[in-house]
Amino acid sequence: MRLFNTLGRRCEVFRPVNGEVVNMFTCGPSVYQKAHIGNFRTFLFEDILVRYLEYAGYAVYRGMNITDVEDKAIREAEMRRVSVRKLADRNIDEFLREMRLLGMKIPDYLPRASDCVEIAVEIIRLLLGRGVAYWHKGNVYYDPLKHPGFGKLYGLDMSKWPKKRVRFHRDTYPGIQWNRGDFILWHGQREKDPNSWNTEIGWGRPAWNIQDPSMILHSFSETLSLYCGGIDNLYRHHDYTLAILESVRPYPMARYWLHCHHLYVNGRKMSKSKGTIYYTDTLLGQGYTAKEIRFSLIYGHYRSKLDYSDEVMSSAAGMLRDFRRTVSLIRERAGRRPPPEGESARQLRRIFEERMNDDLDTKGAFDGMRRYCAGLDIDALKAGEAAGISRVLEETDGVLGVLY
Repeated sequence: MRLFNTLGRRCEVFRPVNGEVVNMFTCGPSVYQKAHIGNFRTFLFEDILVRYLEYAGYAVYRGMNITDVEDKAIREAEMRRVSVRKLADRNIDEFLREMRLLGMKIPDYLPRASDCVEIAVEIIRLLLGRGVAYWHKGNVYYDPLKHPGFGKLYGLDMSKWPKKRVRFHRDTYPGIQWNRGDFILWHGQREKDPNSWNTEIGWGRPAWNIQDPSMILHSFSETLSLYCGGIDNLYRHHDYTLAILESVRPYPMARYWLHCHHLYVNGRKMSKSKGTIYYTDTLLGQGYTAKEIRFSLIYGHYRSKLDYSDEVMSSAAGMLRDFRRTVSLIRERAGRRPPPEGESARQLRRIFEERMNDDLDTKGAFDGMRRYCAGLDIDALKAGEAAGISRVLEETDGVLGVLY
């Protein structure tokens, strides 16, 4: 199995840190609002990855962070006149409901940022002690110039980094860009602020940049085999996370980094202001099934842009329905015969595994299997041969999750 490792920008043979065990962490939702289908494109890519690793015989342990306390959540809660906790609880419940609806495996670890404040504080204390972070006007900032190799994931040219100190104090900034300066780790707050904690470094709350490292340490204490997220996290966020953890631990954060590209709508990035945000409920309301929605979001290579439109959605749903009818005919032909794996079944499995082993080419795997089955003379298949093909389809659909 070969995967494209963002760290180094090349396809590499996948070799986990711990033999047959894969520890992985994936960026989860910021639960200040409901997740849209663009978010679920990334989460579904990660679900396919987990399922294929398990299909290949690995034991997979996955963590996913839940960002529940940051600038946007506080603003949203104030606007809705609810507590940040109540806002987060509601959106987390909805997120888990939609994960199950789309047939996704729930990660083994789902830490919340708000439950990892003590870990964040301990990381900050270590960074302060090593001179990588510093206090300024009640906040704590990280100085990238103090960390050799900063920006190695993105491939930053640090010779262009400003020598004059610049500080960025917000959790997130709009747009795909780099903030060339020091980034915030700790928001100092007034005593008993409803969105702050009384800690060993005083009242305050962890900034978004320190939250992921704290949630990773909550779940894992070694180099991860895999770290995954959306391509937008290549700007600032993942290099921040990597630098923080590798500043406090003497070993790499992760061996392989995988990033999923954006979902576009009619050729343009999804945007609330342009009215191009779609939710799973939107598509269910249009008459599509959960499996058809899942299929439309996995039918494309994860590193390529995926474009959504009414026409694309309708075409994908029709393609899936046609293949499901073919699969149903093969199952009927199989009857109750025991399923030996004959040459037809072996060829079908080879088609699936060849494409999936090539950097998780889900679209290529589906198309190859669909074409192969469409070329079969189903009426001429012997029951045992049909049973073997049916078994392969069922096992591979344990990864795709759209046929049965």
